[in-house]
Amino acid sequence: MELTRASGILLHPTSFPGPHGIGDLGQAAFDFVDFLVEAKQALWQVLPLGPTGYGDSPYASFSSFAGNPLLINLDKLLEAGDLSGDDLADTPAFPIDQIDFGWVIHWKVPLLEKAARNFLAGTSAERQADFEVFCAEQAGWLDDFALFMAVKDYFDQRAKAEDVFGAMWSNYWDKDIALRRPAALKRWRQEQAEAIAVKKVLQYYSFQQWGAVKRYANERNIQIIGDIPIFVAPDSVDVWANRELFFLDKEGQPTAVAGVPPDYFSPTGQLWGNPLYNWEKMAAQNYRWWIERIRATLRLVDIIRIDHFRGFEAYWRVPYGEETAINGKWIKAPGMELFETVEKELGTLPILAEDLGVITPEVEALRDHFKFPGMKILQFAFDSKEAGGLDATNKFLPHNHGRNAVVYTGTHDNDTTRGWYRERTPEEKDLIRRYLARPDDDIVWDFIRLALASVARFAIVPFQDVLNLDNDARMNTPSVLGGNWAWRYRPEALNEWVAGRLAALVDLYGRDPELWKKKARAEAEAKVKAEAEAKAE
Repeated sequence: MELTRASGILLHPTSFPGPHGIGDLGQAAFDFVDFLVEAKQALWQVLPLGPTGYGDSPYASFSSFAGNPLLINLDKLLEAGDLSGDDLADTPAFPIDQIDFGWVIHWKVPLLEKAARNFLAGTSAERQADFEVFCAEQAGWLDDFALFMAVKDYFDQRAKAEDVFGAMWSNYWDKDIALRRPAALKRWRQEQAEAIAVKKVLQYYSFQQWGAVKRYANERNIQIIGDIPIFVAPDSVDVWANRELFFLDKEGQPTAVAGVPPDYFSPTGQLWGNPLYNWEKMAAQNYRWWIERIRATLRLVDIIRIDHFRGFEAYWRVPYGEETAINGKWIKAPGMELFETVEKELGTLPILAEDLGVITPEVEALRDHFKFPGMKILQFAFDSKEAGGLDATNKFLPHNHGRNAVVYTGTHDNDTTRGWYRERTPEEKDLIRRYLARPDDDIVWDFIRLALASVARFAIVPFQDVLNLDNDARMNTPSVLGGNWAWRYRPEALNEWVAGRLAALVDLYGRDPELWKKKARAEAEAKVKAEAEAKAE
C-alpha cells in the first residue's frame, strides 16, 4: 500500500462525550471529525467496532461482521420517531469521565430494543424498504448473527444462575442448538422470530449511523483506520456458525487456544483463550471466510490494521486448560497463501501490520512481500539499553525508522506517554532527555513532535497523549480483566489551542497529504511540459 505522508489520532467512539453513559455515533462523532479537520489530521484510527461481550473488550466481539449496538445514538432514534421524549426523560446521571458498562447496558439496551420494536410495528414504507434491502445485502452474516444473539439472550439467565457468564456457547446452551442441528435451527428461528427481527433492526441502526459518520469524514478527506483482531472470541457467532474452521472437539469445546509467549507485557505470556483456526479446512474453502471478513471491514473503514499480524506466519498454540501461556509452542500458518488469495479476490490490500512482539525474519519477509507497513512505538524505543547508554540500534528509535511504517507514541495497550514517562528510572529519563536534547517539562508533546518528525509515512497519536493525560486515562492493560476500555474525554477537550498545536506540527513536518498531492501534480505537469517541448524541438 502506497502511503501519503499524513498524521492522525487514535480514538475509539466509546470515548466520545455525551449524556448517555458511553460515547456514541451522535453529534460528538461529527464534532470530533471537525476537530480533526481543524487540526489538519487526515487519519482517524478506531478499535474494532463489533458488539462487545464479557470484559467489554472490542477485541472479544460476538461477531466479526456486526456493529456494536451500544454505539447507537438514542437522539437519532428520537428524531426518527422510534423513541419518544418520555423514553429519555429519566436518563441517569452517568459518570462523565468513565464508562460504567454494566449500568449503561442495563439502561440502554432496553431502550434500543423498544426502538427496534417500534420500528417493526410502524415505520414508514421507505424505511421499511431500506431495512429489507439491508437485511438482504447482509444476509450472509446477519441471519446467523441475529439468531445467535437471540438464543444467547435466552440462555444467559441460566448462565448467570450457574456462574458461567462469559463462557462459550457450548458450555451452557442446549446441545441441539449449540451443535446447530437442523431441526433445532428451524425451531429456534420460529420461536425467537421477534427477537431475531429486533437484533436485525439494531444492526440496521448501527450501520446507518456509522455510515453517516464515515461519509462525513471521507468528504473532509479523512480516512478511517479500522482494526481486525487476528483471532475471534470463543463466545461468538463466528465460531458457532463455522465450527469446522476451528480446532474444536465434537462438543464444540476448543482443543487448543491462542496466546503469546512471555513478552514486554507479561512474564507468563498472554493466554487469550481464542479458538485457533483450522487453516487446512480454511484453505480447502479457498479462505472464503477471511475474504468476506476483510471485504466487510473495508465497507466500514478505509484502511485495516491487523492486530497480531505475526500470527499469520506462526501462532502460539496453547493446550486448552492451561492456566498461563507459558506451555505453548509455535505452529506455522499459511500467511503467504492467504494474502495472495485475498489479493486475487479484492485487489491490493490497504493493510497495516501490527508487527509487535516476537518478530522473526520470516514475519518480516511476509510483511514486506505484500508491502504492509509495520508499526513503530516510541515508548519501546527507550526500553532496551546497552551498559551505560542507549541502544542506538533499537528499531523503534526514530533514526531507525523506514518510510513504509506507522509511528505511534503509544497504542491502546500502552500507558499514556505521561504515565509511562513518570514510571521511568532517573537513568532512563536522562537518556530520553539526551536523545531529545530537551528538558522534560513538555515530554508528551516532545514525543508527539518526535512522531510527526519521523520519516514514517503515517504518524498516529492516541487522543490521551494529545490531551497530555496521566495513566488514569489508559485505555487497556493487557492480561488484566476489568477496568479497561472505559475512558472518555470531555467536550472542552476539542479546543482551538490543541487543534492549532497539532496543525502547526503538521505544517512543520509536511504531514498534510494535500501538500504532497499538489507537489505530485506539479511534477507530473512539468514532466508533460518537458516532453512536449522536447518533441517540438
